[in-house]
Amino acid sequence: MKTLYEPWPWYIAGPVIGITAAVLLYIGNKRLGVSSTLRHICAACLPSSGIPLFGYDWRKELWSLFFITGIILGGFIGGYLLADPLPVNISSDTSDYLRSKGVDVEKGGLLPAALFSWENLASPQGLLLIVAGGFLVGFGTRYAQGCTSGHGIFGLATFQWPSLVATVSFFAGGILFSHFVLPWILTL
Repeated sequence: MKTLYEPWPWYIAGPVIGITAAVLLYIGNKRLGVSSTLRHICAACLPSSGIPLFGYDWRKELWSLFFITGIILGGFIGGYLLADPLPVNISSDTSDYLRSKGVDVEKGGLLPAALFSWENLASPQGLLLIVAGGFLVGFGTRYAQGCTSGHGIFGLATFQWPSLVATVSFFAGGILFSHFVLPWILTL
């Protein structure tokens, strides 16, 4: 039972994810990815005649709705029912940096409360993160024709050149954002 309460090391969690992608491909020629599930949900809820992107038979992809439901349930079980009450171990340099940005590291927080809390949701910083961030994620996912899990796990595993370009771009964008844009947002 102890192994359920601790994070799994990369050499266990990584192969489990890789095996899942391979099994999906083998048993039904299904691609592992999460962003396409949102498209299936929209196709199921919206009339297909209005938006060509949603004009397809989403019932053929019903398995992905069960898959995403399992991800949500697994996240809830792992994040709430099996959560480790101790704070995450991070280096003292990282702890000092986060503390300088208003993060209460002693309570186990890793995000600035000024940006990521229900109380501060309507602040300019909170709105900027939600609206601009949501737009950029949605636009980027559509423009790259997939999300980080689809490209990084499935696309790279099947040796797809566009997935390599997309994955490198995702990482580069994240690094640039965290070093240049996020510090600016934190000072607003």
